[in-house]
Amino acid sequence: MRNLIIITLLFLCACKTSAPEPVTYDIGQINTPKGEMLFWFYEETPIHKASFIQLANENFWDSLTFNRVIEDFVIQGGCPDTQGGFADSPYLLKPEFRDSIKHIYGALGAGRDGNPEKLSAGCQLYVVDDQEGIPRLDGNYMIFGQMFKGFDVLDAIAKVETDSLDKPLVDVPMNVNVLQLTAEELQALGYEMEEKVKSSQ
Repeated sequence: MRNLIIITLLFLCACKTSAPEPVTYDIGQINTPKGEMLFWFYEETPIHKASFIQLANENFWDSLTFNRVIEDFVIQGGCPDTQGGFADSPYLLKPEFRDSIKHIYGALGAGRDGNPEKLSAGCQLYVVDDQEGIPRLDGNYMIFGQMFKGFDVLDAIAKVETDSLDKPLVDVPMNVNVLQLTAEELQALGYEMEEKVKSSQ
């Protein structure tokens, strides 16, 4: 009888302590000497989202820099630190264009060369610095995420002095990660698009 009581008590304690795990969301993080930028990903572009997560988890970008910086246009970096780095991309990605996904201020995109299929270079990423957006790029270059924290960092990087090829005179290294954050943590960081969080639950 005593053993039965002990087993029952242990079971009840286990039930009380086994609260459900909180829902978390994949958030892109780019750390730079100028500060941190945070991005949510579009669920409508799963191939590009998965590619970013894979390369970030492999620390692919952590030895690279933003090697192409044009104020009021984009800051761009990736594979490798050269203007013609697309040939060294580990793979290419099929486009996932959506009419609702635009090149707005802070949009996170995947670069590419002039290939007719508009395949993205897996390792090339850029962030839109134009506050008015760049509609001429919509449907031509892939956007798969949107910044919600770090616009001051984006602007600071866009303002660095560059050479004739738009490469910063002083390197702007990047450290790219994927964070797992709850809705409460996102709100504390300034994430105001509550409908996006709710729709992905």
